[in-house]
Amino acid sequence: MTVAPAPARGPSVAALALARTGVELKAFFRNRELAFFTFLLPLLLLVVLSATFEGVIVGPPGTPLVTYRQYFVAGMIATSIFSSAFVALATGVAIEQHDGLLKRLSGTPLPRASYLAGKIASVTAVAALSSALMVAIGVAFYDLRVPTDPRRLLVLAGLFALGVTACSLLGLACTRLIRNAKAGAAVVQPPFLVLLFVSGVFYVFDRVPEPLQRLGALFPVKWLAQGLRYVFLPDWFSAQEAAGRWELANVAVVLVAWTVVGFALTLRFFRWDRSGEG
Repeated sequence: MTVAPAPARGPSVAALALARTGVELKAFFRNRELAFFTFLLPLLLLVVLSATFEGVIVGPPGTPLVTYRQYFVAGMIATSIFSSAFVALATGVAIEQHDGLLKRLSGTPLPRASYLAGKIASVTAVAALSSALMVAIGVAFYDLRVPTDPRRLLVLAGLFALGVTACSLLGLACTRLIRNAKAGAAVVQPPFLVLLFVSGVFYVFDRVPEPLQRLGALFPVKWLAQGLRYVFLPDWFSAQEAAGRWELANVAVVLVAWTVVGFALTLRFFRWDRSGEG
């Protein structure tokens, strides 16, 4: 009696996701517009704001001064994460939807889980690179100090993971609003810029008008920026926050909540095939 050979196993979901990550990264760096908004826009904002606002924020006697430049660097790191995970992802996926790429991929052995994992992994890598660039520029030119306290480094890792996840899921859900492949920038950039203004990225948050403070507090960018200020700025600066403290528990709760909301919205609104729409 002959025994039939066992069927060959194909690559695992994880291996396919890793391969897809490489494809996504190549596609990202070939798209000049996405690369500009992800890397150069936060950098240009940092340079312009730092040249415009050259003052210092004074704390209690004996505490180190905080320059506006240091404040802006923390906000621009949040901007880099938001830009990578929301703007770049939503725009890129929308193009693939309307051009029919996702429909064609659905007819291949590539599991959808591998596609999404590869997409989010590539976004995470780009966000990490963009954030590292902001930190390097802040250290080199704007007197930013990289923390050595393990607690702050742990908070930084948690903020990055939650921020990328929440903003990525919101980016996937937002593709439902993009009616054609060319409309991506017009749909995602206005909310991107508005949220930066109302989230204390460009101004010390307690100086933002109160109605706009309340608006900004509804969204994750404000909390991501606030958590990053805890990581990079002195302890006394918590008095400059709207509540007069860092509110790290609230930061975590809001980012986790938006991760859950983003997941639910993605399940509800994300479509694999929209090539026949709009």
